[in-house]
Amino acid sequence: MRHTLRQAFSSGKFVVGFSILAALILIVIVYPLIIRHPPLAIIAEGTFFPPGIYVSSFDVVNTNTTSANTAYILHLPDADAKRIASRLTRDDRLAMRDWLVAYGVPENEIDIEDTAKLLEQWEKAYDPKAKIEGMTIAKRNYYARLDQALKGLLSTNEIIIAAQDPATGALVQKGIINRSDYVNVNQVANVRVLPLGTDNFGRDVLTELVKATAVSLQIGFVAGLIATLIGLTLGLLAGYIGGLVDDVIMFFTNLFTVIPTIVLLILISFSIGQEKRGAFTIAAVIGFTSWVWTTRAVRAQVMSLRNRDHVNLSKLSGHSIPHIIVRDILPYIASYVVMAFILQISTAILAEAGLSILGLGPKTTEVPTLGLMLNWAFIYQAPILGKWWAYLPVILTIALITFSMNLMNTGLDQIFNPALRE
Repeated sequence: MRHTLRQAFSSGKFVVGFSILAALILIVIVYPLIIRHPPLAIIAEGTFFPPGIYVSSFDVVNTNTTSANTAYILHLPDADAKRIASRLTRDDRLAMRDWLVAYGVPENEIDIEDTAKLLEQWEKAYDPKAKIEGMTIAKRNYYARLDQALKGLLSTNEIIIAAQDPATGALVQKGIINRSDYVNVNQVANVRVLPLGTDNFGRDVLTELVKATAVSLQIGFVAGLIATLIGLTLGLLAGYIGGLVDDVIMFFTNLFTVIPTIVLLILISFSIGQEKRGAFTIAAVIGFTSWVWTTRAVRAQVMSLRNRDHVNLSKLSGHSIPHIIVRDILPYIASYVVMAFILQISTAILAEAGLSILGLGPKTTEVPTLGLMLNWAFIYQAPILGKWWAYLPVILTIALITFSMNLMNTGLDQIFNPALRE
């Protein structure tokens, strides 16, 4: 065993694949110990919040910024430019120019880079009631929202914070926020970092992704173990015993080979029903439909071994069939079985993702999986809306898992397959 492991880790491809997979498993184990948020907890009232650091506005207002004596005052030269750019994008400037031109302002008099002049022209010319030929209702509503967002953009006045006096009902000034006042984020009571934003249900995508990766790996391991054990058992029996046993096993193997696996998965998953489709139920379904190619490959390996000298010697010694299979044949194909198991895990993860995208994966109320996250993203049109954080990290995670396992398998194949040795 030690020699075999030393051989495996002498392969660069195996080491790279193993390192990627080990890193993913380490993240899956460590992250929940640090971030103890439930993966399916809805934390946002809305959909697809972009990645970033979210700070409580209420807590910001109640920090020392509202006190003139203790406010943090910073004079940054590009602060005003950034403030304007955050509310007036280049697309907005181009849209404003289109409206002004349609309204009758000469295009050569419009400079979208001169913010002050552009806003002055907009304030003078924009009329929400104006009827411009060819403009849709949606476009008209866009300009109305843009006009509201631009109000006071160049204002240098401070913001006054007021609260209602319980006794008189009048508004009483509580504080003033100037443009140069800043808040130290470490002093804000409620801050939430969302590196991958939220999904369509308002759930933290990163926390959900880590849990989904763990569940998908578990599904892959269980399905791979079931498929490998079935394929190994049937392949050993068919290859060594032969005769009627081989004919019966190969009849069913060929029968399952003719029927596409995805069709079997769809039919079985649909017949089980949504409420009974747990993660491990899906894993079992995938495992019981994925043993065919392992059986055929193991059978071919065993048939080439069963007439070797050491096997014949074991027969002459009176050893039983189970003893010969376990002691004299299995060790010679153990490396191949490990490679088959690795590929079965990778195939099972992809199969679960495919089923979930079709809406036939595990039920959505228990735990997330990588496939379910893709299903939710596609149903709520994340790719169309440009919400990349809802689906791209999931695709990359699936790609990393399958890539790492294929690298491991290729590395092992180069070590244990004589035809591929350099």
